[in-house]
Amino acid sequence: MRRIALMVLRLFYIAPYYLYRIWKYGKQPDRDLEEAFAYIKKVTKAANHAGRVKIEAHGLENIPKENGFIFFPNHQGMYDVLVFLDTCPVPFGFVYKQEVGNIILLKQVIAALGAIGIDRQDIRQSLQVIKQMAEEVKKGRNFLIFPEGTRSKTHNKLLDFKGGSFKSAQMAKCPIVPCALIDTAIPFDEKSIRPVTVQIYYLPPIYYEEYKGMKSHEIAEEVKRRIEAKIAEALAEKNQKND
Repeated sequence: MRRIALMVLRLFYIAPYYLYRIWKYGKQPDRDLEEAFAYIKKVTKAANHAGRVKIEAHGLENIPKENGFIFFPNHQGMYDVLVFLDTCPVPFGFVYKQEVGNIILLKQVIAALGAIGIDRQDIRQSLQVIKQMAEEVKKGRNFLIFPEGTRSKTHNKLLDFKGGSFKSAQMAKCPIVPCALIDTAIPFDEKSIRPVTVQIYYLPPIYYEEYKGMKSHEIAEEVKRRIEAKIAEALAEKNQKND
């Protein structure tokens, strides 16, 4: 949380205005999602600069040209969504745990981007969220969901991916975009404000034709395998440079 305090401190003169503008977008039922996303991206970049966080983004060319897809990244910490808000060139919504829905600023971002809250303890509500996301994706919206269901708390090691998270893609018959996050637990989950560099790898999408014959748990295992392989490769390269 020290880094969040640093961000707020260094942006204290403009932070209330940022919050007001994002709040205003969330209150507009007919808001332009692209405009809202662009503004939130601007604010995110300013916050990352103030918080001494550098993001190395790779594979942007792998993001589908046509809207209507879902990002499936590993989940390290509270900072993860900011990596996407900073680097992703196209608007997206995301699925969040309901218990974080009242955190200031996050609450306003949720409203502005049309994010969806999920209660993972309520199976019926979770299924409704999966169906809702699938319908939104069919209409051309992009989404992000963390298939681990919770933060791994083991940095670059992954928990099992839950097959149910992929049912939305199966329903929408949309591209699945695996994403590998590296060191994203550091900015908000460690008690430090030292400069930090995190990485995101947008991996080649998996199209419906490739996974249509697979069960949801098989898709989950394959997406996890691809992300783990990329993380291992990237960390090996990093270690070689440091030697």
